[in-house]
Amino acid sequence: MTAAALAGWGGASSGWWQHAGGGYGWVGPLFWPFAYNDLYDYTIWGDGLGFWGYGYPDIYAGMFGPYGYDRLSAYLPQRPQGRRQARSAPLDQLCGSDRREITGLPIDQIAAAVQPTEAQGASLDALGNASIQAAAIIRASCPTQVAATAPGRLAAMQQRIEAMEKAVELVQPALDTFYGALTDEQKARFNALAEDQRRAAASNNAGGSLVQNCGAPGGLDWPAAEIDARLHPSETQRAALQVLQDTSARVKDALKAACQPGDVMTPPARMAAVRKRLDVMLDGVKSVRAALEDFYANLTDEQKAQFEAIGPRRTS
Repeated sequence: MTAAALAGWGGASSGWWQHAGGGYGWVGPLFWPFAYNDLYDYTIWGDGLGFWGYGYPDIYAGMFGPYGYDRLSAYLPQRPQGRRQARSAPLDQLCGSDRREITGLPIDQIAAAVQPTEAQGASLDALGNASIQAAAIIRASCPTQVAATAPGRLAAMQQRIEAMEKAVELVQPALDTFYGALTDEQKARFNALAEDQRRAAASNNAGGSLVQNCGAPGGLDWPAAEIDARLHPSETQRAALQVLQDTSARVKDALKAACQPGDVMTPPARMAAVRKRLDVMLDGVKSVRAALEDFYANLTDEQKAQFEAIGPRRTS
């Protein structure tokens, strides 16, 4: 999946929308490319760098596009013209078009660690089945068309996060049931799966703490002067723009305040933290999207084109 998702995505290694530690907010038109891996890496292994790297900067990137049309063209349907088409990463490959790439939680490793009884094994099988269904739900949220406007990008973000929430809703009760059936000794062995990664992360402090990673977006000042210079908004448009800016600021503060992954130690507790974070992310995207759509509806076609031009210039 990694190769397909990143193919043809020139310049992604240095974009301002790239996350600390080499993760990506966007790959082409796809938001949160490794969503399911990030969910279970944190839940099982305690590796939260991928998951907790998502926050307000990604909403900002949704508004002020992280890609221009020249880069989006790699993902658009090609018209046959009697010659070989350029091979890049079509939309159906961004999330893995081969179903063999859909994998669930590392059930074998969990079983080896806890040595479940027959009854516990049935609960573990149920958890494994739920996790495979959850992975399929997230894969199905892969975009089927390119979003070329800011409202469209936020709509794509909302759809992706909603799919992640549905995935968590499937896996969380199965995980709680399995974990609740374990003895204290088995729980300790399950919890220990994450201890080595946690100690390693603490020793080298790669990318800073998780709290700093998701709680302190920097360098994303609201481009008020550029919007004003490009759009020359009317009084009505300026009022809607102010609502959008104020809404974005509130969402930024809410996501920063909700960034508290550091003290969560058990897999069920980490999954509960995931769900809470996704709730805040989804609320934020919905709020900003509503304000953005109100503002956008007041713009002329020329003003919309000027607004969309802010992002690609910013990423050059």
